[in-house]
Amino acid sequence: MTKAIRIHTHGGPEVMRWEDVPTPEPGRGEALVRHAAVGLNYIDVYFRTGLYKTALPTVLGVEGAGTVMATGDGVTTVREGDRVAYAGGALGAYATERVIAADRLVKLPDAIDFTTAAAMMLQGMTAQYLLRRTYPVKPGDTILVHAAAGGVGLIMCQWAKHLGATVIGVVSTPQKAELARANGAAHVVVGHADLPAEVKRITAGAMVPVVYDSVGKDTFMASIDCLAPLGMMVSYGNASGPVPPVDLGLLNAKGSLFLTRPSLGTYTSKRADLERVAADLFEVVQHGAVKIRVNQTFPLRDAAAAHTALEARQTTGSTVLLP
Repeated sequence: MTKAIRIHTHGGPEVMRWEDVPTPEPGRGEALVRHAAVGLNYIDVYFRTGLYKTALPTVLGVEGAGTVMATGDGVTTVREGDRVAYAGGALGAYATERVIAADRLVKLPDAIDFTTAAAMMLQGMTAQYLLRRTYPVKPGDTILVHAAAGGVGLIMCQWAKHLGATVIGVVSTPQKAELARANGAAHVVVGHADLPAEVKRITAGAMVPVVYDSVGKDTFMASIDCLAPLGMMVSYGNASGPVPPVDLGLLNAKGSLFLTRPSLGTYTSKRADLERVAADLFEVVQHGAVKIRVNQTFPLRDAAAAHTALEARQTTGSTVLLP
């Protein structure tokens, strides 16, 4: 048997149950992975609450790292004994063991341990596609990053600085402001009430070519007002709730703006893209340009407590669940 956190109904953290489930057998194209560490991400909250739909009951979680224990027919990308990690795809990471499509696994470099891998795959690959493909950040750019002290935010601040950009980070508390500064944010704004005015002051009126917004409903309009003409609004999360329907005329009125709602799944749907994104992430981590901050760990069985802390904005950096 395998232990797993399952939900049988949508709701708060209290709906998460630590249960026995049968150890799955890998089918064709699949691998059985024994987890050494599991990543905690805000998307897990979306699935728990029902904002993102899935059949019930289900095992939560989309990110993990561990060892391949067995493979099914037709698997060529990994083999038994490989150290691997993954992010995205089918739910099922909140378990001591799981099966997953083998072509979604990437092999870990020896220098990256399981806890670091579980902390960085979803957030780090998200940062990669946001900074390198959605809007390719260039030396000299000034960019705006919301939730700059969160898991994705801390990685983006470091990586963007490494690319030669100036980062304006937005955070919720003075303590988080210090953390964002320590990780590469040149300017930090606490709260978003006067955000456009602060960005105008920092940029001497030029505003920014791109805003990366994972907060959603509460910050959308303020983010739009921070953009320079022809700027790009990248809405990639809903921490405060989904953004209401947008009048496309707004984009015209605010300066012929671009608006996108990207996902990691699209940017890594092809195996070659997944390998390229992961390799880019592994490179900056191994060279020290990006340091992964695992600031909280919880036993996997206590995942409900981890969700409570995450939703209360009590976490910084990455959080890992340990089986």
